[in-house]
Amino acid sequence: MSGHSKFANIKHKKEKNDAAKGKIFTIIGREIAVAVKEGGPDPNNNFKLATVIAKAKANNMPNDTIERGIKKAAGDVGNVNYEYITYEGYGPNGIAIIVDALTDNKNRTAANVRSAFTKGQGNIGTPGCVSFMFDKKGQIIIDREECELEADDLMMTALDAGAEDFNEEEDSYEVLTDPDNFDAVREALEGAGIPMMSAEVTMIPQNYVALTEETAVKSLQRILDLLDEDDDVQAVYHNWDE
Repeated sequence: MSGHSKFANIKHKKEKNDAAKGKIFTIIGREIAVAVKEGGPDPNNNFKLATVIAKAKANNMPNDTIERGIKKAAGDVGNVNYEYITYEGYGPNGIAIIVDALTDNKNRTAANVRSAFTKGQGNIGTPGCVSFMFDKKGQIIIDREECELEADDLMMTALDAGAEDFNEEEDSYEVLTDPDNFDAVREALEGAGIPMMSAEVTMIPQNYVALTEETAVKSLQRILDLLDEDDDVQAVYHNWDE
C-alpha cells in the first residue's frame, strides 16, 4: 500500500509545533475547554474530550497540564465561548488552503485570516470552494525508530483494528482511517504500546500541486507563516507539494 507521501504536511506542521510548543498547547487547551463544555470532564463519557486528550499526548503535553486544563475548563464552563469556524481559499497558483479556527471573536479571526491570505497574494473563497479537493480522514503517524514492530505486523494490527490504509515512508508509518473508526484504531495501537507521533482527524489532499516559481513559494510560505502565528488558528491544510 503506497502512493504519494501524505506525511509532508504533517511533518512540516509538527516541526513548526516543536519549535513553538506554546502554540500547540494553546490550541489543545482551547479544544479541551470546548470539549468539556459540550460533554463534561470525564473522558470515559466524553468521546470528544478523549480524542483531544489523545492529541495532547501525541504532542507530548504533560499529563498534569492536561489535567489542569480539564479542571480549569470544568470550573469555567459558563465562561467558555469559543466556536469553530472554517475558512477556505486559494494561495498563489491556485493552491487550495483550508483554515480551521477556534475563536471567541469571529470578527477578529476573519480579519486576521483574510489579511494573511492578502499578504501572500492569495484570496479567501466561499465555503466549499476547495474542501471538495480533500478527504477527511483519521491519520496516525508513527516514528519508525520508536516502533518495535515490523512493518507487516504493524500494518496487520492497524488493519485488524479497522484502518483503511497503511503507508510506509522513509522515516515513518502512516495509518489512515475513516473518521468514525479513528478512535477505535488509535485505542488499539495505544493498547499495543505503539508510540504515536501524531494522531488526529485531518484533511488530506486528493492531489498535490508543485510550485516552481520562487516568488510563488515565498508568497505561499508567507500565508502559512502568518496563519501559524495566529493563536485562533487550530490547523491549516493545503495541497502544496513541498
